[in-house]
Amino acid sequence: MHIDSNDVFWMTPVEHDAVQVEFDEARARLKVDKLRVFDDHDLANSLTLGMGLPGDPGFPYPAIAPKAPVRATVSFDVEWRGIADMAEIHNSAQTFKGTFYSTGTTIKWSAEQPGFRFESETPDPGRNLISVLGREQNGVFFT
Repeated sequence: MHIDSNDVFWMTPVEHDAVQVEFDEARARLKVDKLRVFDDHDLANSLTLGMGLPGDPGFPYPAIAPKAPVRATVSFDVEWRGIADMAEIHNSAQTFKGTFYSTGTTIKWSAEQPGFRFESETPDPGRNLISVLGREQNGVFFT
């Protein structure tokens, strides 16, 4: 698992201009090109630094063979657009409030590593099941 010095994993900083938000218009975009990552093959190898997992007859999971991580790049373009529904939530007892838009979303995604490339099919807004764009305040940020 590739853990940063601040103990954060599965998150990575991106360029400031990779994120665009026009919240009141229920529009946002996250676009990243050729982000360097490690392809750990599967969750077990990500969590065990490529050592895999032994099978255990007492548990319902099979052995997962060790696989060393491979350097790769990923690119993605995620767009949230349009308001299908809206909810405002305010819960002072839980110090939480927010405005949430049910939106349409499309995602175009690709990955590359030596000898392999994958690209998602053309984004189709009609295949979206659920997407939410929200703005919230909680905890010490609750006012």
